[in-house]
Amino acid sequence: MKWEGNRQSDNVEDRRGDGAPMLGGRSIGIGTIVVALIGGWVLGINPLTLLGVLSGGGSVVQAPAPAHDTMAQFVSTVLADTEDVWGPIFQQGGGTYREPRLVLFRGAVPTACGTGQAAMGPFYCPGDQKVYIDLSFYDQLKNQLGAPGDFAQAYVIAHEVGHHVQHLLGISGQVEQMRGRVSQVAYNRLSVKLELQADCLAGVWAHHADQQRQILEQGDIEEAMNAAAKIGDDALQRAQTGQVVPDSFTHGTSVQRQRWFRTGLQSGSVQACDTFSAASL
Repeated sequence: MKWEGNRQSDNVEDRRGDGAPMLGGRSIGIGTIVVALIGGWVLGINPLTLLGVLSGGGSVVQAPAPAHDTMAQFVSTVLADTEDVWGPIFQQGGGTYREPRLVLFRGAVPTACGTGQAAMGPFYCPGDQKVYIDLSFYDQLKNQLGAPGDFAQAYVIAHEVGHHVQHLLGISGQVEQMRGRVSQVAYNRLSVKLELQADCLAGVWAHHADQQRQILEQGDIEEAMNAAAKIGDDALQRAQTGQVVPDSFTHGTSVQRQRWFRTGLQSGSVQACDTFSAASL
């Protein structure tokens, strides 16, 4: 994947550092952090919001990725590329694209959706419109799941940004409203459609990014298709337990994930990603 030298996003928060968090350029005492955590638990408010209030306002300090931190530079560049694709697409549809933020963390991180864990893999939180990733996931993707390659890594980010697009379009909110109103099996099926649509939207990004900036190199598409196959529900269940339980699927099979990524890649059309109306997945 051709990415070196391309624009990096300003919407990256690096929370991997040790020591006291910094808000508005000032350090925060441990007592303030404890108060924010307790207040957040009692009031149901994101502790990071309370920290901002308790420290006199301000936001988490941003810093560009260090020159030697190639992986942080890579994800920042991919995020910028998704911004350059989705901004014009929303504009053409008469809307405005609100860019998500991407948070780099290690181990665990507070989010508006609860505590995020590295073991969860990369995820999107609609509550704060942020994508979260512990970069050690890429080692797991390569060494444990057998999905190496920089475009496989880019596909992961583009998939999570796809969830942000779904949030902006109101799609994920409609699915969430069905939680508790339908059976768990029925809700799982809705979740599969949501995830496959995000795969398709990742393909839409790749289509336009390559048309505009020629980012794809030989073997890149194969890397993404291999990653999609390795993280299919059937593949993961078979590897973990030796059994496949379709009613418990939440992301789709390997074949389905490949099919919908390819649909977005070939069409470049958001409309082509309507998994909810598709006769078959």
